[in-house]
Amino acid sequence: QVQLVESGGGLVQPGGSLRLSCAASGISFQIYAMGWYRQAPGKQRELVAAITSGSSTNYADSVKGRFTISRDNAKNTVYLQMNSLKPEDTAVYYCNAHAVLFTTHNYWGQGTQVTVSS
Repeated sequence: QVQLVESGGGLVQPGGSLRLSCAASGISFQIYAMGWYRQAPGKQRELVAAITSGSSTNYADSVKGRFTISRDNAKNTVYLQMNSLKPEDTAVYYCNAHAVLFTTHNYWGQGTQVTVSS
């Protein structure tokens, strides 16, 4: 059974930092591309950051220079370090695992709330 379990969300003041973690089980983690998505109320889910199995990264323009995605294959965990947080970063953040192995494999975590407010 595949599980992606996010943690690290919470309430933070503008300018503050949070680190999200996503622990994966039930998959060969090292071959999956991992991503962080977010969904704010009334908006579509959007890609925030992604990291390939080879650790290449890409970011949404809105978070470049503030967020950093990383992975630890020994711990089957992907991280999202979020600095200089803004109120517009408020959303539910979801972890995603994606791989194409003859067929497409795509999994989601349950989400973790991030609220940036004074």
